[in-house]
Amino acid sequence: MAVAIGTMSGTSMDGVDVALIETDGETVSRFGAYLAREYSPTERHILRGAVNAAKEMTDRTARPAPIADAEKLLTEIHVKTIDALLQQAGVHPSGVDVVGFHGQTILHRPERRLTVQIGDGESLAKRLKIPVVYDFRAADVAAGGQGAPLVPAFHRALLRAFDNGPIVVVNIGGVANVTYIDGNAEPIAFDTGPGNAPMDELMLSRSGKPMDEGGAVAASGVADASLIAAALAHKFFALDPPKSLDRADFERFDLNALSLPDALATAAGIIASSIALSRKHFPKEPKRWIIAGGGARNPTLVKLLRGKLAPARVQTAEEIGWQSSAVEAQAFAFLAVRSIKNLPLSFPKTTGVSAPMTGGVLVRP
Repeated sequence: MAVAIGTMSGTSMDGVDVALIETDGETVSRFGAYLAREYSPTERHILRGAVNAAKEMTDRTARPAPIADAEKLLTEIHVKTIDALLQQAGVHPSGVDVVGFHGQTILHRPERRLTVQIGDGESLAKRLKIPVVYDFRAADVAAGGQGAPLVPAFHRALLRAFDNGPIVVVNIGGVANVTYIDGNAEPIAFDTGPGNAPMDELMLSRSGKPMDEGGAVAASGVADASLIAAALAHKFFALDPPKSLDRADFERFDLNALSLPDALATAAGIIASSIALSRKHFPKEPKRWIIAGGGARNPTLVKLLRGKLAPARVQTAEEIGWQSSAVEAQAFAFLAVRSIKNLPLSFPKTTGVSAPMTGGVLVRP
């Protein structure tokens, strides 16, 4: 078994999650320490500046000033957060076999065979004195895949103990995605549509707060059914998987005419409804849904999902003993070990790549 640390800075841009696990790339023998580090308003502003600067990118290696500044900041935050995790766990860097460094996605356009995750893997490895695997998505996209989602291989490992499938794991970050698992069959996975991103953008632009804590503001609003229906009429929701999205794709949902509570309630309705639409792409009706990611901490969103996914059982990751905030960071620790072992990270039914393939770039200190 390898000792691995994984990191995630997702499209919600709320902060960095780091987690330690022991794994052989097929199973997980131990879940170790987990640490979350929130971004400050200034840091979020710098990262958002990189996303804006990336909109017209054609060269994934280009680093104009706003992107270079964000990459330097992001790498420094990861160094300090991983150091803090090691101290918390009482683990010396020499006791860690690899770090899986996802970085920050600033552009994801697989139809143009282009995906950009900033983060200086070489610098991270030198600073930590630990081997680092980074740039997980590029090989899949270059081969014609969607490059996302990559977490299904980890979901399958976590669900080996469950025998009452089919089961769907829903990860609600900035973007929402699903993984359908039924026994030993290849997972089916795809992005379903918006996750927390439109709700977070509404809160930030209207109140200055980064998120609707506990879904309280959305719970006080009334959803606009006509705007939900209009949003779901977008061609993306009719596409067959594999399919994936960029955070910027949600700028089309114009809720500015509504009050903040009603806008958030409507955004939550779009998110829950688009997740429910995923059922039409599964071979069998799921018996259980497990909600993970930041959205699992939004009771308003979870309540909506329970209603729309009935009669299937809907549980949060915490309710089955997982740590929802840690799952994606743990996944990239797992994927880093798979990468080192040249095991597949993506599959035809998860990203649309023509054959199972590995990915990631390994750098040593």
